[in-house]
Amino acid sequence: MPAGMKPLEKFLKKQTTALTRAGGFGDKATGTSASRRRASLSRVVPFFRETSPESGPAREVFSPDSEEPPCWPSATADIRSPSLSSDEQSSEASLETSWTPLPADTPDNVALALLDSVAGKRYGNCTETLLDDFMLTHPIFLPSDRFQQVLLQQFALETEAREGDGEGEGEGWSGLDGMERKQAVLSVAFRYLETYRDLLQEESEHSNTFPKDLYMLAVQELSRLPELVEDVLKLQRWTEILHCPVSVRERDGEGRLVSLCRRSEEERESSRKQVRPLFRHFRRIDACLQPRQAFRGSDEIFCRVYTPDHSYVTIRSRLSCRVGEILALVKEKLQYSEDQPTQPGNLILVAVTSAGEKAVFRPSDEAVFTTLGVNTHLFACEPSELDSLLPLPEEIHWSPGDSKLHDMSAEEVANQLVTFDWELFSCVHEVEFVCYVFHGEQARWRPLNLELVLQRCSEVQHWVATEILQCQSLPKRVQLLRKFIKVSALCKQQQDLLSFLAVVLGLDNPAVSRLRLTWEGLPGKFRKQFQQFESIADPSRNHKSYRDLMASLRPPLIPFTPLLLKDLTFLHESCKTFHGELVNFEKMHKVAEMVRTIRRYRSSQLVTDAEPSPSHLQTKAYIRQLQVIDNQNLLFDMSCKLEPKDM
Repeated sequence: MPAGMKPLEKFLKKQTTALTRAGGFGDKATGTSASRRRASLSRVVPFFRETSPESGPAREVFSPDSEEPPCWPSATADIRSPSLSSDEQSSEASLETSWTPLPADTPDNVALALLDSVAGKRYGNCTETLLDDFMLTHPIFLPSDRFQQVLLQQFALETEAREGDGEGEGEGWSGLDGMERKQAVLSVAFRYLETYRDLLQEESEHSNTFPKDLYMLAVQELSRLPELVEDVLKLQRWTEILHCPVSVRERDGEGRLVSLCRRSEEERESSRKQVRPLFRHFRRIDACLQPRQAFRGSDEIFCRVYTPDHSYVTIRSRLSCRVGEILALVKEKLQYSEDQPTQPGNLILVAVTSAGEKAVFRPSDEAVFTTLGVNTHLFACEPSELDSLLPLPEEIHWSPGDSKLHDMSAEEVANQLVTFDWELFSCVHEVEFVCYVFHGEQARWRPLNLELVLQRCSEVQHWVATEILQCQSLPKRVQLLRKFIKVSALCKQQQDLLSFLAVVLGLDNPAVSRLRLTWEGLPGKFRKQFQQFESIADPSRNHKSYRDLMASLRPPLIPFTPLLLKDLTFLHESCKTFHGELVNFEKMHKVAEMVRTIRRYRSSQLVTDAEPSPSHLQTKAYIRQLQVIDNQNLLFDMSCKLEPKDM
């Protein structure tokens, strides 16, 4: 390998992050699902640094000693990634728009200030951004249940006061008539329902009473305020939408959604019985060829849970199922198994990686399926059997052979990678980014689809190394190396930076980068091109090369998702969310700005312009169910057998 190709993995040894400190599969102690999730993120790529060595401590937007509450971002109060150069900071500052300060306050009062702004247009052109900021970030400081209560109380406030003592002026509403106030509440409520529509559909009927309760209050006001009739009809439609089966997720507008809500009970029941596959659960060609749809917690999947002797039971479970429920299903299956000589005792659920690392889940942990690694399997055992758990035999053995990639064109492979990445990225709800970083296991909504994107990133990296190291022929390995470099170039050209960097980092795997004879057989043109790609993946100066590339692109594009989470994590940990009981809304604005950036990436549909070849279905199936080895020790052993150290 050329001297300029410095493996990025070396940075891992020098960098410590809060993500790594959170714990992971390497720990024997039980950890929360949030800590496991963050640890798995830190292993995706060496892109995670809390601060650069020269940057010093991160600045606080809130100063604990400050007597004045913080306000909106100003030239002197910035939240930025710590290792930006002064040129980068001045360039970034020029993008900031002027902002009317919104004083920090308690969560309820922030919600009232929002209503006041919407009703009176108090902040002029900034009202729309303020509304968006609040909608994207309110789960951080104001739970949805409480926010719904505030809206209902404020809508009913004047009516209650009039029926009581005839005085109906609520705090913060002075100077506004009743119609303006109620329309402000309805405007905010509709924005809330639109933002969280897919997630609210996921919840139980009891949790979805908010639009119905607001609808009933609005109906009572129709005789006095007939102007509300359109809003009442809209609330009625929202009540129907949120009681649709969760599988109905078309985005063609409210009319389309309403028509789907009127299906027969038989059709609704049939939709509830659908079982959806994850990446690596029961590889079925018909399932993997279907376009990906967003996963919700109520979706049911099949899953294998293994026992210490590597036998398994197959359970059908909700994706958001608690570990205690999974163990109850496993125990029930084992009780009726002919292969089980004794009744199962007190069981624990353990995730076992292909390298033999173990993580024990707590009974209260939820949605563990999407937090698993590429080749990680669930085991149910008694606590005394924990140390005896071993990876599955097929995960620790490998068979050399020629790759199917030899028969596929680089263009076809790249197109299928881009198409699949776009499907996965499009399934991630904006709020999942906030929930992933800010809430962990306490989140109301699980970042299921975001976790699957991270899984895919790790999977593609290991796929590159696996394919090259399984190839025994030196000339064919060189061909594969050329093909992967070409695939990464095509992904970059189509603005899929997720697979682009995943392929580059896969080629930078130490087990691949040490193959001197293989890299020496690579033509100089490809070596130079790969060095350019490595420079984009270089994390120095806060990933300046990558950020410069991103700044030159226009939507639609697929970003390198782990770096987005790295930036959000730094923002979260570098400044406080609360100062006493006051919400740091300046921080909320910065978080919302990041989420709006992600929204811009998906503002139009990404389309590949290649004509499908006769073999495109085979390529599509191959790309969507990659067979990989993710055990780094095993990969290194394979590498040494191909080119021993003394060669």
